[in-house]
Amino acid sequence: MQVILLGHGRLGSALAEGWRLTGTVADPTILTRAVPPVCPPDAQALVVAVKPAAWREAVAPLLATLPADAVVVSVMAGVRASDLSDALPGRPVVRVMPTTAVAQAQGVAAVWSDDADARALAHALFDPIADTVDLDEEPMLDAATAVAGSAPAFFYALAQSLAAAGVESGLTPDAAERLSRGALRSAGSGAGTDASLEALIARIASPGGTTRAGLDALKAADLDAAGRAAVRAAVTRARELG
Repeated sequence: MQVILLGHGRLGSALAEGWRLTGTVADPTILTRAVPPVCPPDAQALVVAVKPAAWREAVAPLLATLPADAVVVSVMAGVRASDLSDALPGRPVVRVMPTTAVAQAQGVAAVWSDDADARALAHALFDPIADTVDLDEEPMLDAATAVAGSAPAFFYALAQSLAAAGVESGLTPDAAERLSRGALRSAGSGAGTDASLEALIARIASPGGTTRAGLDALKAADLDAAGRAAVRAAVTRARELG
């Protein structure tokens, strides 16, 4: 598949790494501000991975050479498909919200399009590097961005907080951070199975044990409210970007 990757920041770079790792797209055509925006005539897809505030300026120079039947794949938060269609008329649009773990072919990606062929192309690009989740409505992408795209940072923040608490309980900073990172890796291995989140919790939290005591403390501190607040804030910001 001939793919143009517009933007080579954190997410764009992760996509390129994941595609090369899996052989999905061995050599994507990468366009940045430093590269003249000339599209290959056989390009099947344009993946737009620039910052949402700069996308119109970035795609405008491509109109002259972008094939008329190329699928536009947006990985930008908050930018609506209708706006992309207006800027790149006649071309089908699919929106994908992936995580940067696509670089290791271990990402997750939400997919939406009202065009079946565009959706199928997105799956061909992202199924090898992510667990792809189809969404029925475009507005659901904002929630998907918050729950998946932003959430890894939320988990890191919790791990950072736990490491700090470990230091307060007598661990050295190095030991606390290494243990906290190890806990994240352990949690990730469980998340890679088909077990429900409730079942994964139950495997570790035996009644009356230390883990259950900690979970009860998190509940008392209203962890659920913190999670809701984080998702609501991310959703609101995604809609502002649009």
